[in-house]
Amino acid sequence: MFKQNIFLISFDSLYEIFNEIKENLSFKITNFKNETDLVKAINLDKKNFLIVLKPGQKFLRNENILIKNILHINNLPMSIDKLIETINIQWIKSKFNYQSKVNIKSYELNLNSKIFCKNDVFLKLTEKEIEIILYLNSDSVKKNILDLQKNIWGYSSEIETHTVETHIYRLRKKINDKFKDKNFISSDINGYFIK
Repeated sequence: MFKQNIFLISFDSLYEIFNEIKENLSFKITNFKNETDLVKAINLDKKNFLIVLKPGQKFLRNENILIKNILHINNLPMSIDKLIETINIQWIKSKFNYQSKVNIKSYELNLNSKIFCKNDVFLKLTEKEIEIILYLNSDSVKKNILDLQKNIWGYSSEIETHTVETHIYRLRKKINDKFKDKNFISSDINGYFIK
């Protein structure tokens, strides 16, 4: 759900070091030639990244880039272990901040506390309910039962279609009972969706 992408801008030396040890890293690293190419990539993935800047490198503010997604490496030289630790700490902070507020329609979803809220009304969700909401909200494509079986339950032939339908029914009921919103999760012949 939260893939780690570390972005560099013309930081060739660090990129080469990470490329040598990439099998041991918990993140994917990309080195961009310039800020313009980086911003294009960020426009495709607006939340799952951390930008690492070399000493003295400035980054122009862009509406898609929050300061919490930028790590300035200024206290060089440092060991590679310390550098990876610094990146991981910043990544954890960024991930926590991202997960504390995911906007879906007029609702806020806090992945850390598993709370779904709107206008100071709160609803506690299960992990599976959160996965369903995030998956249905991930793009504008309607998701049929087989999509949900495969991507939420890791599809297996033992899972019957009524398992998916039951989970969706219960989630819709919880949201309607708490927020009086019958249409948060909609469905038609092509599948389920959040519009």
